[in-house]
Amino acid sequence: MSHTGLWTSMLGVLLGGAVVVGMAQQPWPDAAALQKMTARFAPVDIGADVSALPAGERRALATLVQAGRIMDALYLRQAWGGNEAVLLDLLADESPLGRARLHAFLINKGPWSELDHQAPFLPGVPPRPEGASFYPAGATKAEIEAWLNGLPEAERAAATGFFTTIRRGVDGRFHVVPYSVEYQAELARAAELLRDAAGLTSEPTLKRFLLSRAEAFLSNDYYASDVAWMELDSAVEPTIGPYEVYTDEWFNYKAAFEAFITVRDAAESAKLARFGAELQDIENHLPIPAELRNPRLGAMAPIRVVNVVLAAGDGNHGVQTAAYNLPNDERVIREKGSKRVMLKNMQDAKFRQVLVPISKVVLAPADQVQVSFDAFFTHILMHELMHGLGPHDITVSGRTTTVRQEMKEVYSALEEAKADISGLFALQYLVDKGALDRSMERTMYTTFLASAFRSIRFGVNEAHGRGIAVQLNALLDAGAFRVAADGTFSVNAATIKPAVEALTRDLLLLQARGDYAGAKTMIGRLAVVRPEVQRALDRLAGVPVDIAPRFVTAAQFDRE
Repeated sequence: MSHTGLWTSMLGVLLGGAVVVGMAQQPWPDAAALQKMTARFAPVDIGADVSALPAGERRALATLVQAGRIMDALYLRQAWGGNEAVLLDLLADESPLGRARLHAFLINKGPWSELDHQAPFLPGVPPRPEGASFYPAGATKAEIEAWLNGLPEAERAAATGFFTTIRRGVDGRFHVVPYSVEYQAELARAAELLRDAAGLTSEPTLKRFLLSRAEAFLSNDYYASDVAWMELDSAVEPTIGPYEVYTDEWFNYKAAFEAFITVRDAAESAKLARFGAELQDIENHLPIPAELRNPRLGAMAPIRVVNVVLAAGDGNHGVQTAAYNLPNDERVIREKGSKRVMLKNMQDAKFRQVLVPISKVVLAPADQVQVSFDAFFTHILMHELMHGLGPHDITVSGRTTTVRQEMKEVYSALEEAKADISGLFALQYLVDKGALDRSMERTMYTTFLASAFRSIRFGVNEAHGRGIAVQLNALLDAGAFRVAADGTFSVNAATIKPAVEALTRDLLLLQARGDYAGAKTMIGRLAVVRPEVQRALDRLAGVPVDIAPRFVTAAQFDRE
């Protein structure tokens, strides 16, 4: 299906319109400038071998692709109320400039360039709303925060929960609206498709997840379906629903809709399953006081290696996801742990198209040979594993709370930095323990250094980019990374291990103490692009920043 056809179809499930707010005139990118902007994303075919799936599973997979596309429509509504109107205008513009604008809009899922500090590239749009459309138009962050602080505890829990929006009623007061009401039409259709897919599959755990997630879309209670997703053991591995909170830049409270429709790589999943058995031991050796560690992690820590058939919604805009660790519901994490899903075909494309070319530019020649896909893949896995370790439920001034609630808008950047650096700490621990081959020690730090330049190019306005800037600058300050006279970077083997451990400790303690002020200070000081880093980034102008996936297997289902 063409871009135009796909998005015209998607608009059928978008509700309502929006008035686009005008802006002062300024020079806008022409077609050539827009093409240069979008050329930073290297087009890559992303697909999966589904030939071994039984006919029923293939039909279920095709139905799930349809459900996944609804998450695109939902995410556009959540990101900004004006997205529908802008997209309709772009679809009607057949000029070269119109086509270039549409392409940029589809990559960014909106009229702001994620790689350019959310700068608008279309006339007539406002600055990107930091609260997205989760909160009432015209409301300020201070107003919402004051209202939240005045609510009784039970009402505040609903208002700050993952699955509600805040709206202003006819009485002028703020009200909590469940997603099942706010997005009723789209979710009803998605639930119907999930039930259809459940009827096509013969795999019991997949059937149970699809039916329970369909019910969750209508009831707004996602707990049972999150548990069913944790217990999913199927060749077809769907993730669909509201999950990550990055789009809510005010508070990181509200979950955005996304979908990853994938098929499992059974052989690779089996190889990595052994890491799950190491998690409690890693938790027991985190470099923080014993009383801040979790003495009993959730019993389940499944690890899945999959190949993507379709990514949609919050799972497909700007820089592409390489892996994820879900669910985010602290109740499920306490009881079941969390599942780590590695998107192998996405990671392979990123490594070949982006990371290897970066390493040839920014690393010293002796370090370039130490960049490996195994280290890249394994650190991404450990990053996802470490999201589930460390502090989650905490006590601050006698209050039982969570790290997410206390850290507010800095939570995402801090958590991404913690997962990265503690992932390196954990890999080193496993090497020292003998659970990983010693060769990993030679490649993991150099590969991480090259990948830091890959991630910081996402922009320090984005959680992953801010998190990597914190780490890169902290490790430069500690002498763990060095800059040569020619501007290339290398790893200092003598100081990298203690520096990684020290930064891991600092980040975990900020979380354990709920130290919002300390976290803000750290991020304000370190989440910047320093001159020596900027000079290296300037030399990467000809290297893609990320990939632009063409979902060829999903397109084949569209044609069938």
